[in-house]
Amino acid sequence: MKLFYFILFLFMFSFSPSFGAIQDCDYANSNIGYVKNQTKKALIMKDLQMARFYTFKALNALEKSKKQIEDCGCEYASDSVIENIEYLKNATRATSLAGSRILLNKALEYSKESLDAIANHDDHGSIYGSNNLVMNVESPQEETTMAFLDNTKIRQKIDTSLMKYKTSLDKVINTVDCAEARAFAQNIYENCEQELLKPHLSESKKYYNLKTKEITAKALERLGKCER
Repeated sequence: MKLFYFILFLFMFSFSPSFGAIQDCDYANSNIGYVKNQTKKALIMKDLQMARFYTFKALNALEKSKKQIEDCGCEYASDSVIENIEYLKNATRATSLAGSRILLNKALEYSKESLDAIANHDDHGSIYGSNNLVMNVESPQEETTMAFLDNTKIRQKIDTSLMKYKTSLDKVINTVDCAEARAFAQNIYENCEQELLKPHLSESKKYYNLKTKEITAKALERLGKCER
């Protein structure tokens, strides 16, 4: 009977929206969002070399993100990423701006498809099936439980520290010139994007940067375009 409850416990947390793969999907979503933005920058360039510069940034980011996308477990997103990489590679070899833009527009479509696939991941299922559950069941109960509790405590500490960051950011928004506040927040947002692209980032650092990015994104939305 104890084994039954242990398996049930693992099943709940292995497939719960608040645990495991869902967090990996958040990381993948962040990285693909960055790829999408770099692709859009490449599209508006009027110089082929500059278009290639941003295309390479998008391509490098996507290559670095394959592990996070794989961990997310969304086959639809993974398939879109494979196509996206090919279009971006071909765009770097384009000999004209017009040809580059055709390929970049296709790459942008695949970025959007990947983001949509991750957003609707729960509706079409996951590549994680019984094998994932079996792997977890084979681990010692005490080790699995402690790992979960330790991870929860770390995230709680990070959430507490980020409450102070949010308060400080709100103060900047309310007291500093809009353009300066926007530049400050944008710099933090972009730094978080760059950190999340690193392949060997610890789980706590990934969580910290993801949540910092989310808080900063809301601040940037509040600031708008700083029109006078």
